[in-house]
Amino acid sequence: MNWTKKLLTFSLASVTLGVPFALGYMVGFNARPASYNVTAVSGKDSVITTLTDFSPFWKAWNILNDRYIFSASTTDQKKVWSSIQGLAESYGDPYTTFFPPSDAKVFSQDIAGSFDGVGMEIGTRKNTLTVVSPLKGSPSENAGVKSGDKIYKIDGQMAIDMNPDEAVKLIRGKSGTKVKLTLIREGAIEPIDIPVVRAPIEAPTIDTEARNDGIFVIRLYSFTEKSPTLFRDALRKFIESGESKLILDLRGNPGGYLEAAVNMASWFLPQGAAVVSEDFGTKGPGPVHRSVGYDIFEKGFPFVILVDGGSASASEILAGALSDHGVARLVGQKTFGKGSVQELVPVTEDTFLKITIARWLTPKGNSISEKGIVPQYEVPITAKDAEKGVDPQMDKAVQVVNNW
Repeated sequence: MNWTKKLLTFSLASVTLGVPFALGYMVGFNARPASYNVTAVSGKDSVITTLTDFSPFWKAWNILNDRYIFSASTTDQKKVWSSIQGLAESYGDPYTTFFPPSDAKVFSQDIAGSFDGVGMEIGTRKNTLTVVSPLKGSPSENAGVKSGDKIYKIDGQMAIDMNPDEAVKLIRGKSGTKVKLTLIREGAIEPIDIPVVRAPIEAPTIDTEARNDGIFVIRLYSFTEKSPTLFRDALRKFIESGESKLILDLRGNPGGYLEAAVNMASWFLPQGAAVVSEDFGTKGPGPVHRSVGYDIFEKGFPFVILVDGGSASASEILAGALSDHGVARLVGQKTFGKGSVQELVPVTEDTFLKITIARWLTPKGNSISEKGIVPQYEVPITAKDAEKGVDPQMDKAVQVVNNW
């Protein structure tokens, strides 16, 4: 897998590279320099060099080596990995983290879409560990976990302020074993205990439905490496069905690869049209990701995208782009607001950093972060609706495409 791909997903389960490299290189030597010239590239040509004092690190290293009673309980390499993890955590961003070899292997399985676990996406919302969305048909969905649930405890361990990647390590486990999630749910008086039995997870991607009322529905559940091909096939089915009205259901879709979102938007936008831009904050504006221009549909055909609080990252990019360009109208509820992009950068052959490098802006310059995207037609869906098996959001989407 190309680890430098930009990633928009949450944890499935930041640093100048010269610093950890220097630490790893020097481990095992008696003579260690007290400081290093740490060099970072800023912009195209500017180079910034600062003197950083590493003597406290080496002093702590030696004290622990000399005095910790269980000296054989760890290895020098494990200490280096832990040091890099702490360095990444010092940035205060829950999505910037270091993956040592074992965690990197698990993450690569996750993003490939096949793994053992409970099948839900988690992230941080207002500094609180939150369920973005349970995957369709997963153990977590079947057990009753809902989008927006706050994770209070995992097997009795406090988790409300936990980093998403730390929580994944506790939630993941061998198929057939059980994990107890204690959740805080809006409207519930007390925390809710939900035991979930882990199972092999094959992340669903897409399904289609040709309704008998002349409307074609595509339900997209994730933005994996396979999603663009599957989405193209779904559009082919739409065309072959002879229907002229389309509903794209992105509810509960937690996102995935940027490239997948841009590719899908390209079926509806002319070449060069902005899909999303990167905002580097104080470092200035970033690149604009543009449609490659498949643009096989005439503008103005009835097209609605369904979104909700479980629609995040790549879902928000796709929905935001097609809404801003006037191609589709949005129905449902405000999206999650996961507007940051992470990049996977190799540190060694079997480790990598996941680093937040930018925030996303829609083609009209609206920030996705925190605020999310508010649909043109806001339609709540209640627990009573679910109990009755009714879907007022889909009903509204059908009304909108019929009255286009």
